[in-house]
Amino acid sequence: MNDLLPALPEDWERCLCVAAHPDDIEYGAASAVARWTAQGKTVTYLLATSGEAGIDSIHPDQAGPMRRDEERAGAREVGVEVVEFLTHQDGIVEYGPALRRDITSAIRRHRPDIIVSGDFNVRMIGGMVNQADHRAVGLAALDAARDAGNRWIFPELDLPAWGGVRFVAYGGSANPTHGVDITGDPLERGIASLEAHAEYTKGLGPGGPDARAMLSWMARQSGPAIGAGAGALFEVMSLGFDGPPPWVTG
Repeated sequence: MNDLLPALPEDWERCLCVAAHPDDIEYGAASAVARWTAQGKTVTYLLATSGEAGIDSIHPDQAGPMRRDEERAGAREVGVEVVEFLTHQDGIVEYGPALRRDITSAIRRHRPDIIVSGDFNVRMIGGMVNQADHRAVGLAALDAARDAGNRWIFPELDLPAWGGVRFVAYGGSANPTHGVDITGDPLERGIASLEAHAEYTKGLGPGGPDARAMLSWMARQSGPAIGAGAGALFEVMSLGFDGPPPWVTG
């Protein structure tokens, strides 16, 4: 039992989920979001792109609006009402000051206690190579969490600094440190959230995921790590000490 991962802390009120594309949050993290909104927490979504380059058979001018609509519908399934889209180009999102500035702006406006994003390492869980946009956005979210608290970084935003982000939690990491019990209703709502992306999934062809089969399998695989029937795992990166620093208490 001592080998179980600890539960992700839930003593907070506001979360900002930052992802590259519509449907990124729905691959596991949305079930955790469903649990949190049921507790009365406020969760907001921020998408760097509209996912307009994600369907080979549909021109980006059509795919972008469709995928934005599907993301809003999926967000509602897990209790999220505010979904914002940036204007970075799908497939070629660049890590750098422009992306950090846009995410910093959202952090200063929404003032989250925690941020949830996707793994930014080259290799994802299972050894698959991570997509370029995921890597850029995941790392930019971590850096923007710190940028937001420094009033001398991006002062042109004309927004009060917000240094209240405690940690950034990354889904899909090969090295999870914490977990969320999503047994029962949270998992069901997470499945419904991904099922809202029906046109996108259909556009992927025969290789597209079956939301129920895939998410149920993922949750069952992750559950034992936290002693639960179904789980969502995260790698948590803290921006500061949780409590007094060790040289004060030790």
